[in-house]
Amino acid sequence: MHDVLFQPLKMGALEAKNRIFMAPLTRGRAADPMFTPNELMGTYYEQRAGAGMILTEATGISVEGLGWPSAPGIWSDEQTEAWKPIVKRVHDAGGLIVMQLWHMGRIVHPYFLGGEAPVSASATKAPGEAHTPEGKSEYATAREMTLEDIERTIGDYRRAAENAKKAGFDGVQLHGANGYLIDQFLRDNSNLRTDDYGGSPENRTRFMREVLEAIIDVWGADRVGIRLSPNGDSQGADDSDPAAIFGAASQVCQDLGLAFVELRQPGPDGTFGRTDVPQQDAVIRANYKGPLILNSDYSAAQADGDVSSGRCEAVSFGRPYISNPDLEKRIAAGAEFNPNKDVPKSWYFPIPQGYVDYPTLEEEQASAA
Repeated sequence: MHDVLFQPLKMGALEAKNRIFMAPLTRGRAADPMFTPNELMGTYYEQRAGAGMILTEATGISVEGLGWPSAPGIWSDEQTEAWKPIVKRVHDAGGLIVMQLWHMGRIVHPYFLGGEAPVSASATKAPGEAHTPEGKSEYATAREMTLEDIERTIGDYRRAAENAKKAGFDGVQLHGANGYLIDQFLRDNSNLRTDDYGGSPENRTRFMREVLEAIIDVWGADRVGIRLSPNGDSQGADDSDPAAIFGAASQVCQDLGLAFVELRQPGPDGTFGRTDVPQQDAVIRANYKGPLILNSDYSAAQADGDVSSGRCEAVSFGRPYISNPDLEKRIAAGAEFNPNKDVPKSWYFPIPQGYVDYPTLEEEQASAA
């Protein structure tokens, strides 16, 4: 069943055993000490090693760039060492694992920065409230990054990429989506700059390009990918001409020869869906000729259809992989998916429940027998 999803896929130097990928999922388990991975996370990722490729949860590249309670980082030696056994467990289970590199930009609350303002493309403020260990709190107005800040941050990305390589990952993915720092530079309502990093679509992709070039210098383009979200408002970041900016961004991906591009592409009924914003994967496809991965709100049948038609080369599943550690086996068997324990505490609170306690299909069948 769904045979096309079980064909291998080569993406540069990365070789996926199937086309059912695990999407990046923030899970908030790096609790003690904060931002350092732990053994519980190793169990979680090992359980899901049957995915064609695991894209890790968004992982902070610096103190300045990480503002989510108990999310992991990759800027320190301690964090790098803590990731090593996690990666080994996935590899020993036959899995492929790629680290997603994350800077949240203006979405970092001053709580995490000793009271200092976060940084962004421009002095703008995200709508809504941030999650902090002390509860929800309104976002702050960001400080516009100077040219020195930009150079320093590119260096932070480079160091994080180097650390991911030391930890044994198979590659890295730049988080360029969902209204975080890269996306804040891309969109014209969050990038108000008048220098070489603002204005035209080509200028607004400059920061993304320079970050990618630094990462590629560490890894080679054949082990580097990116995630983009070319569909309307994302945490307050939006653009007056999405086709122009994401056309320019996809041309950068093509010019640099990225191994893959993943698109956060929610449908109108999805969690972040917008009925008034067209799907933009065709804009990306017009320029970027490498493997395209689509994500969000897919059923197995829809994934089969989009891969079969050539709309994409693979589909990354997010929330279904929370409650189905062997999702690919369930799809192969035509089995029902486990429902999520739809409680935010189980998604993000640093406990085993709702994280590593979901049964596999084999365990379910044995229990029923």
